[in-house]
Amino acid sequence: MKEFTIRGNRCTGIADLLFNAAQKAPHAPAVSFGGNTRNWSEVASRCRAAATLFASLGVGRGDRVALLGLNSAVCFESYYSPALVGAMFVPLNYRLATRELRECLEDCTPSVLLAEAEFAGTAREMQRQCGFIRQVIVYGRDNPQAGDYERSLADIMAAGGYAELSPSTGDDPILLFYTGGTTGKSKGVMLSHCNMLSNTACAVDAYLMEEGWNFIILGPLFHLAAGARIFSTAALCAHVLILARFSAADVLESVARYRVQSATLVPTMIQMLLDHPRFSEYDLSSLEMVACGAAPLSLALQRRLLEALPNARQYQTYGMTEASPIATILDPEYHVTEGPKAAKLGSVGRAASHVEVAVVDSEDHFLPAGQIGEVVVRGLNIMVGYWRQPELTAEAMRGGWYHTGDAGYLDDEGFLFLEGRVKDMIVSGGENVYPIEVENVLSDHPAVKECAVIGIPHEVWGEAVHAVVVLEAETAVGEVELIAYCKENLAGYKCPVSVSFRTEPMPLSPVNKVLKTELRKPFWEGRKSQLV
Repeated sequence: MKEFTIRGNRCTGIADLLFNAAQKAPHAPAVSFGGNTRNWSEVASRCRAAATLFASLGVGRGDRVALLGLNSAVCFESYYSPALVGAMFVPLNYRLATRELRECLEDCTPSVLLAEAEFAGTAREMQRQCGFIRQVIVYGRDNPQAGDYERSLADIMAAGGYAELSPSTGDDPILLFYTGGTTGKSKGVMLSHCNMLSNTACAVDAYLMEEGWNFIILGPLFHLAAGARIFSTAALCAHVLILARFSAADVLESVARYRVQSATLVPTMIQMLLDHPRFSEYDLSSLEMVACGAAPLSLALQRRLLEALPNARQYQTYGMTEASPIATILDPEYHVTEGPKAAKLGSVGRAASHVEVAVVDSEDHFLPAGQIGEVVVRGLNIMVGYWRQPELTAEAMRGGWYHTGDAGYLDDEGFLFLEGRVKDMIVSGGENVYPIEVENVLSDHPAVKECAVIGIPHEVWGEAVHAVVVLEAETAVGEVELIAYCKENLAGYKCPVSVSFRTEPMPLSPVNKVLKTELRKPFWEGRKSQLV
């Protein structure tokens, strides 16, 4: 059985993280949500009680427990409690349409569905439509419907009637995340104890995290970018502040109030925080490390962040759910705008300690430094596979490497530079154009607040480069000027032939990535497009 040593503690499963924290620091704060704080002893007891409740409902090894709700302390606990009886946790995307939600449920067939009070109606409708859901358990505060979960846990803890735990370990799957729904039916990514312990061991060391830190979770916990921090928190006997939803004002206030040391953000969150009119009024000096991931960070936004938080160690990470999620890390020493190391700022760093990274061509031949191809990764962090999709798993994992679908190249020192999604690549007149390169140039224009570059139909070239732009307030710039600006900084074939301007925000995915599929739709409607 694989064993991991994380800050001196040996672990074979996530239960070890939880109970080590409860034994080592029982009275230390573990999680704060909605103005309430629970210590590690309380969290461990509640997780044992929840596991007991699930066992009483017939949940056992290999079964699924799903949750429909916003970020909460209950969601935090549910990352642990199903695994204590050998089951898998499925955090559902509450933003899905009813049809999409039903598809996910019909795929993973959970026997128990936890539902926050405001989603109770939806959950019960799903139970009526899906006969395999034996029990809907409602949780939440200040709502008469929401007593089921808390009452049950309180009764179990008061009586001390805990079930005998039978935690899964090692390569047993513990988490099931649905991903990829923006381009078709969502697929379930199975992650194991080994996957998450490998990622946690890497993260706490790579980010120089310290015991007792205050963390903040900002992204939705139905995505691993936020969820992975739950395990880092336990490994460090640390304290995590959970916000139900992202709000720039709430984040700034919370960081200042709780003296948060660590935050993980995506580029749109950074943009919203830096653009907040009262940003400079908050004391953010407690921040010791800030990590950015989920989407490439433009050079212009990186520079703004460096100026705004000069004393925080800044990291950029690249990864995906299938990698648990970290694949590469750009260390703070390269977050500089001058000197020889500044050239690395446009990269997403080098392979993390627990993973190998390479670049391959369309026939899976490894490419030398400087050549663009598909990024592939392998290591103990790579997923068990896609739930009930062995053929898709085999295709994604061919040759023993996970194929990310991202285009990029490695330089001579092993730094990875992303060039966008393989499917986002624009082929114009036989030339390959990678959108991020054009977006980086446009982002440097003082009038450009946000931009996205897509391929649109062209009768002669097949595709043409088109830019979608949101301007800064009280600025005026036209299509001709922006195209000319690009031509000053890029080869002609990479430059946009047209620009459209938006006053409304860019369409975003649940993890705040720009949905280029939505931006492309008006241009490709009624046409055959390979860009899906």
